[in-house]
Amino acid sequence: MNTTVRVAEGEAPQEKSAAVIEPERHASVVRWTHWLTTLAFLLLLVTGGEIVLSHPRFYWGETGNVNVTPWLNLHLPSSRDTVPTGYGYVLPDQNGWSRYLHFQSAWLLVGTGLFYLLFGLFSRHFRRNLLPARSDLSPKALGVSLKKHLRFERPAAAEAWSYNVLQRISYVIVVFVLFPLMIWTGLAMSFGFTAAFPLTVKLLGGQQTARSLHFLVTIVLVLFLGVHVGMIVLSGFRTRMRAMITGRATPTEGKP
Repeated sequence: MNTTVRVAEGEAPQEKSAAVIEPERHASVVRWTHWLTTLAFLLLLVTGGEIVLSHPRFYWGETGNVNVTPWLNLHLPSSRDTVPTGYGYVLPDQNGWSRYLHFQSAWLLVGTGLFYLLFGLFSRHFRRNLLPARSDLSPKALGVSLKKHLRFERPAAAEAWSYNVLQRISYVIVVFVLFPLMIWTGLAMSFGFTAAFPLTVKLLGGQQTARSLHFLVTIVLVLFLGVHVGMIVLSGFRTRMRAMITGRATPTEGKP
């Protein structure tokens, strides 16, 4: 009967009859929260786009309507005939179901995010895997990492087991800045929530400012997603996807 063993770094290979399994690249909690967050974000993106079509104009401050000059006009056909977009037709109004699904997906994101946050704090996941070392934040180290990215250099095999400094910085910004800001601005647009907690919208300068910031953060997150997927393809799509699905960077013996 074959014995399953773990091989530490630098240790001599075991007998051929033993199934060699490397340590987990991603913990199961990290993998589940990653895919639940991905699902929630894609649902929010689709439904949020439908909501924007009901009024594809953005304002600053507390109020905004067709009589106010927007800071951004997307020049898209609207699903409301009261919005002057310059088109001679309106799109089908899907605002009802999209809002319900948007709110449900938002709570899925909030619940998953809180669970991941607690896990990261108590398991020291953030300290081990996300927070960059002080030595990596030197101008020289940052410059070397940036040059590798700009040259689209394929990461070394050893890098499949850790994040480089630019990845760590970007993940920290996404986890601790962009997603919390997305949730905050989303809650600030809810009249029911702001009625109970008016400071959430006052600190932002008004509900229209919250809506504009919500849209801008979405654009940044979509750009991050594009770069993230591009780096996965560059560094080895099958290896990275396998690591995020099974937890391991290479297949186990006897499996493709």
